[in-house]
Amino acid sequence: MTLYFLIVIPLLAILAFIIFKRKNKPVISEPLEVLDRSLVTLLNTHIEYYRELEPQDKKQFESRVARFFQYVNIEGVGLEITDADRIMVASSAVIPVFAFGDWEYPNLTNVILYPDTFDNEYQFEGNNRNIMGMVGTGYMNGQMLLSRSALVKGFSSQSGNQNTAIHEFVHLVDKTDGATDGVPENLLPNAYAEPWLKLMHQEMHRIKDGRSDIDPYALTNEAEFFAVASEYFFEKPGRFQQRHPELYEQLSLIFRQEPANNIDQFGIKR
Repeated sequence: MTLYFLIVIPLLAILAFIIFKRKNKPVISEPLEVLDRSLVTLLNTHIEYYRELEPQDKKQFESRVARFFQYVNIEGVGLEITDADRIMVASSAVIPVFAFGDWEYPNLTNVILYPDTFDNEYQFEGNNRNIMGMVGTGYMNGQMLLSRSALVKGFSSQSGNQNTAIHEFVHLVDKTDGATDGVPENLLPNAYAEPWLKLMHQEMHRIKDGRSDIDPYALTNEAEFFAVASEYFFEKPGRFQQRHPELYEQLSLIFRQEPANNIDQFGIKR
């Protein structure tokens, strides 16, 4: 009997351990399906950033956009959402964090599109830039409001240095460390935080003195400076690198991207 217990009980313990381990083994999800071909066509039509990617990176971009659709709801107020709208919203989310393959926005559940401005529905401080896009706080936490007209303009040839949707998603990136303060601590190594702040304040003085082509809205505060400069960085990277080389270097470090590499010898974005 003693021999029986010496053999059987350890075997039962081993069997129980194996079963428990299998039950508690993390479930590995299947790879995300890429977008259907009609949505890929829209990416090629509307998203210049996507067009300039290498083929393997395009597949990754498609997968990231598909993933965004799975955890963020996009809805309209006073308009019907189109696939083009959805593609532009999702691309705006993916572009700033494309170098971070597993990134998801923990502070976003809904993106709400209005036909144009939405100043009649909400009260804002500051100038008209705020009413084209907003990241919600308080009871609006987890919501992003965007003007469809601003969304479309941001991906048009008339965008200039601006892209309202990218601007708002950069705010969300900034916010993930708990403070929307222009210092994205989750992306920026601690050793670079102080130099980044110093560089921001130097450029803010230049803007104030009329010696910078960065949108004066960046003077609002450090968070707005970060978002405005990031728009410029992604929209006109060659020009930004030429006119603001130190800022370009810092934003390349933060986003782990160098979009100016897609500029040819004539200064044209490829």
